[in-house]
Amino acid sequence: MEEKDSPRRLICGRPKSLMQAKSPLCSGCQHGIVGRIISEVIDELGIMGNVVGIGGVGLKRGLNEEAVVFTIQGDGDLAAIGIGDLINATVRGEKLTTVFFNNAGYGTTGGQLAPTTLIGQVTTTTPDGRRPEAGGFPIHVAELMAGLPGVVYSARCAVNTLAQFKRTKKAIKTAFQKQIDGIGYGFVEVLSACPPLLNMRPTKAREWFEKHMLAEYPLGEFKNVNEREIKYQIENN
Repeated sequence: MEEKDSPRRLICGRPKSLMQAKSPLCSGCQHGIVGRIISEVIDELGIMGNVVGIGGVGLKRGLNEEAVVFTIQGDGDLAAIGIGDLINATVRGEKLTTVFFNNAGYGTTGGQLAPTTLIGQVTTTTPDGRRPEAGGFPIHVAELMAGLPGVVYSARCAVNTLAQFKRTKKAIKTAFQKQIDGIGYGFVEVLSACPPLLNMRPTKAREWFEKHMLAEYPLGEFKNVNEREIKYQIENN
């Protein structure tokens, strides 16, 4: 008697908005996980034909006011050279969504010190570890963004566990929805491990991440409001 194959059901497949291309990311890099989360959110919100994605390299501008515009940025282009542009975008009241990868270093340019590098962390430009008197202190961008009136949502997440994956997806979807509803700027910082930067295998890099990154950068929502706050306004009669 021949055995028949049992019915199979696809539980989880590739998001429709995720391109089928070979990943340039290193083994153990968590950026690809966040890319999948963004693609799932785009599919679930039904905005594939009306979404504009902006990388940290180069300049682009969305002219269609109905377009859903999001940026994907890293430690250098957002927290260093681009932090002035970031803050002024919120001052102008831009309705954008930013997903910020924080892996505590410059992972694609040689592993140098970044604004987010931890105190004592070894990089190619701090071989003895970061010292405050020479390299300053780590910047906490999610908390900084929460203090700006143009920002309506700011959170810090991670993707090192399934539970954190789900929280990250919820945060990114919330930020997108607030932009779609015309409320304001949404910001989601995602902590990520970078094995080459740490000179570790992926499993060891994850252990380092959970011990040190989560100690320096607390996870959670720092701001979640449904309108931009105007603390004081001159009335001109």
